[in-house]
Amino acid sequence: MSDLHESEITLRVGLDENRVPEKLSWSAEDGGIDNEEAKAMLLSVWDSKNRESLKIDLWTKDMPVDEMKIFFHQTLVSLSDTFMRATQDEKMTATMKDFCDYFAEKLELKK
Repeated sequence: MSDLHESEITLRVGLDENRVPEKLSWSAEDGGIDNEEAKAMLLSVWDSKNRESLKIDLWTKDMPVDEMKIFFHQTLVSLSDTFMRATQDEKMTATMKDFCDYFAEKLELKK
């Protein structure tokens, strides 16, 4: 039996006096990331015991709204790609991609 390799991803959240995020950073040694700044993050984990997703959504108070819209669009596109890899459900993936296009169009993200 081979040794189990462990990898660690670290998230740091700097809060102001009202506990509102002012600074976000993350590190992932295996990915060569060390204390990289971020303006927003979405983290979801699956709790199989309770059959529900648990999530943490954070963004700094100086995250511009126009960047947040782009961030959400890119996240939705990425989720549809991940859904395809995980399920091989081409029909639903196409539906999700159609929504991503609609989302981008309504927010005028595509020029």
